[in-house]
Amino acid sequence: MGGLGLEGRLHSEGPNPRSLLGIEGVPRSEIERLLERGRHYKAVPPNKKLATLAGRSIVNLFFEPSTRTRTSFEIAAKRLGADTIGIQALGTSLSKGESLVDTLNTLAAMNPDIIVMRHAASGAPHFLSRFLSIPMINAGDGRHEHPTQALLDALTILEVKGSLEGLRVAIIGDISHSRVARSNLHLLSKFGADIIACGPATTVSRNLPSLAPGVGLTFDMREAVRDADVIMMLRVQLERQNVEVFPKSEYFRYYGLTLEHMALAKPDAIVLHPGPINRGREISSEVADSQRSMILSQVENGVAIRMAVLEWVCLQ
Repeated sequence: MGGLGLEGRLHSEGPNPRSLLGIEGVPRSEIERLLERGRHYKAVPPNKKLATLAGRSIVNLFFEPSTRTRTSFEIAAKRLGADTIGIQALGTSLSKGESLVDTLNTLAAMNPDIIVMRHAASGAPHFLSRFLSIPMINAGDGRHEHPTQALLDALTILEVKGSLEGLRVAIIGDISHSRVARSNLHLLSKFGADIIACGPATTVSRNLPSLAPGVGLTFDMREAVRDADVIMMLRVQLERQNVEVFPKSEYFRYYGLTLEHMALAKPDAIVLHPGPINRGREISSEVADSQRSMILSQVENGVAIRMAVLEWVCLQ
């Protein structure tokens, strides 16, 4: 937990059970509830402003760069009628030496209704939520979890496939460093999906199947995509690697998704990617721009799912 500034102490009444810190501890029934509300909000016209969270204030506290997650949380909150305050690391007193604990104390004293936080340290929101009475939403912590990404991925799959049960899902890429992979493993395994993880040996832990029951492991991409219903590509997490574990050209040669790979999957297989996509490293342009690519649908569904999550945290 280095770099969090834990020499301070958070002043509050204790953890808030309404926080969404990860998918691992969320029951299937609650996930289904969130997905159903996501479907509901997806059907609401984008220009229709709701009063669901009128009078509520939401702080988006991002210590890592983000376009999709940060923006969609802001749009989601505004569509629900909430007030939003966006804070990035360079715009806070942290850049002047203040600890994260003191920053959170300061924000908590302003009594927002929710704090949405992204941080590079795995476990940062979990630690802080133990001392905050204000509910927190984890918008991604290190290589640990990214719960709303898994939820929007599930919604995207459901829209096309109708169910998560029994699907063969290939998760391919830099799995060891990916919080997206972890959250999706936890979610999909709750629904009985047949999951196979694939990537270079340097980026895939052999202990991976212990994260979720029934997860298969291979280093052969052709084996991973064969007869897949869903192919979930991952971004190479260069910022979490001390050294580049695989040269760019070599990575694409062995683990970049091409039309040749798609021919091995089921004819109606779909492709997901959390973004930002690195064309020519993780995925070819032909696949990224094809009708089987759900990448832009994921972005659209991100707003609907985050509306559902904000409502769930505020009103449950």
